[in-house]
Amino acid sequence: MYRYDEYDHQMLADRVAQFRDQTDRYLDGKLSDAEFLPLRLQNGLYVQRLAPMLRIAVPYGLLSSAQLRKLGFIARHFDKGYGHFTTRQNIQFNWPALEDVPDILAHLAEVEMHAIQTSGNCIRNTTTDQFAGSAVDELEDSRPWCEIIRQWSTFHPEFAYLPRKFKIAVCGTAVDQAATQVHDIGVFLTQNETGTVGFRILAGGGLGRTPVIGQEVFEFVEKQHLLTALEAILRVYNRQGRRDNKYKARIKILVKETGIEEFKRKVFAEWEQIKDGPQTLTDEEINRCKSFFTDPAYESLENVPTVLTEKLQSDVLFASWHSQNVNPHKQAGYSIVTVSFKETGVAPGDITDQQLGFLADIADTYSFGEVRITHDQNIVLADVRQDKLHDLYQALHSQFLDTPNLGLMTDIICCPGGDFCALANAKSIPIAESIQREFPDQKELTDIGELNINISGCMNACGHHHVGNIGILGVDKKGEEFYQVSLGGSSKNDASLAKIIGPAFAQEEIPAGVRKIIEVYKSNRQEDESFLATYQRIGLDPFKETVYAKAD
Repeated sequence: MYRYDEYDHQMLADRVAQFRDQTDRYLDGKLSDAEFLPLRLQNGLYVQRLAPMLRIAVPYGLLSSAQLRKLGFIARHFDKGYGHFTTRQNIQFNWPALEDVPDILAHLAEVEMHAIQTSGNCIRNTTTDQFAGSAVDELEDSRPWCEIIRQWSTFHPEFAYLPRKFKIAVCGTAVDQAATQVHDIGVFLTQNETGTVGFRILAGGGLGRTPVIGQEVFEFVEKQHLLTALEAILRVYNRQGRRDNKYKARIKILVKETGIEEFKRKVFAEWEQIKDGPQTLTDEEINRCKSFFTDPAYESLENVPTVLTEKLQSDVLFASWHSQNVNPHKQAGYSIVTVSFKETGVAPGDITDQQLGFLADIADTYSFGEVRITHDQNIVLADVRQDKLHDLYQALHSQFLDTPNLGLMTDIICCPGGDFCALANAKSIPIAESIQREFPDQKELTDIGELNINISGCMNACGHHHVGNIGILGVDKKGEEFYQVSLGGSSKNDASLAKIIGPAFAQEEIPAGVRKIIEVYKSNRQEDESFLATYQRIGLDPFKETVYAKAD
C-alpha cells in the first residue's frame, strides 16, 4: 500500500493545525455557522440529526493493521465504541464531539490517514474491486491506478469547487464488484485488438434522484493518457455543469441534457489540447505507483491441501462458511476471505472498537497485515493460506464474525437512515433487521441463492437501492414513514436500474412483502437460475400481482 513521504506528513500536520485553529475560533464565536461550514466539510465533518459525523478517507478501501487499531482507538475514546463502513469503502464515526475532531484528525495523521475530500463538491475517494491484486479474473491490479488518480485529484486546484460532488471507480476484474457503471466516471481496464492494456472510460453514471447508467466516452485510452482523459471530462463538467440547482448539478444531468455524442465532442476537443501536456503519465511515474502494490511474500504451497479437505469433510459449519465466504486466489495455496458484518440485530456496516482491534490481529496473523473494506460494507482478508483457513474460521467464530451469508439476501447494503442522517425520510436499519429476522434459516438462504437487497433512507441513495436486485427506499407520506420497493437492479457487468413494483408499504408490511417476492421467484425459477435472471425473464408483473393480491 502507499506510504506517505515527508511532504505528505508535513501537509497533514499543517492541515490539522489549521483546522484546530478554525474549530477554536468557531467555538469562541469568531466564525459564523456559514463561515465554518465549508471549513468543516473540507475536513469530512457533517452535522447530522443527533451529532456531528466524521467521514474518514480509506483510499480504495485498503487498511493496514496499524490503521485498524487506530480506528478502534478513535471509536473507543471519541465515539460510542463503533464506526460504520460506507459503500465508498470509507469509515465514518457518528458521535464525535466537535471540539474533539482536531484531536481525531491528529491521531489519524499518525497512521497516514485523514478526512480530506470525503465531503464537499470535489473528487471523492476513488473506489475499486476489493479483490484487486489477488483476483483470478484480474486483467491488471487496479490499485496503482486508483493511487495515481488519488494523487492527481487531491487538492487539485481546478476541481476543488465542482458543481457537485464527483465519484470515480476503477475496475480491473472480469466481474465488476465496484458498481463502476453508476459512478460519475467509471474506468475499466481493458485490452485493444493488439493486446495492449489501457482504459475504457464511461461518464454520466450515478444514482440519487435521477439514476443513470454511465455511457462510454473513451473506447480505449492508452495508459499514459489516463489523467488527461479524466481531466478533459472534468473540465467540460466544471465549466458547463449546472450550479443554479443542486438537484441538476451532477455530471449525469449534463450528459443527459447535452447528449452523449455532443458531450463526447466537447471532451475530445478539450483532450486534444492537453493530451500530451504535463499530466501525461511517464513510465517512471506509473512504475513508482505500481511499486507500492507488489505481491506479499507468498510461499510455494499446495493448492487445496489435505488439511483443508479433511476439515471441509469433518466440520459442516466450516464447510458452509467456506462455500459462501471464501473465493479463489491467483496464487496457489491461498484464498480470499470475506468477513461479513451482516449479523441479525447489528446495523449493516457497523463495527465495534473491539472488532477493529481483533481484525487487526487477524490481519497480522493470516493476511500480511492488511484488509480491504468492500463496497458491500464488509471486510476482506485478501491473502489467506488455505491450510490456515480453518484456524481463521475458528478465530472468527469466537467473535461471532463467521456469518456465512456473503452475497445472500441477508448480506444487506444499508445506509444509516433516519436513525442518524438529517436528510433521511425514514429509518433504514430496522428494515434491514426485519428482513434478516424473516429469513433466519441458512438452508433457505442458500437455496434462494445470490440476491442483493439495498436499502436507502432517502432519494440520495446512499444505500444504492436503485441497483439492488430488491431495492427499498424510505419515503415520507404526510409525516409517516413508508417504503417503496423496486426489483431488477444490478451494479455488476449487467448493470440495470430497478423498477418500482407499486405503492409504498408501511414498515411492518415489508418482511411479508419481501417473502411474497421470494415465493414468486421460487415458483418461477428454472434450474440454477438466480433471482435477477428470473426477474429478467418473467418481468415485473408476476411479482406485482402476487404482492398486491387481496386475501380472499
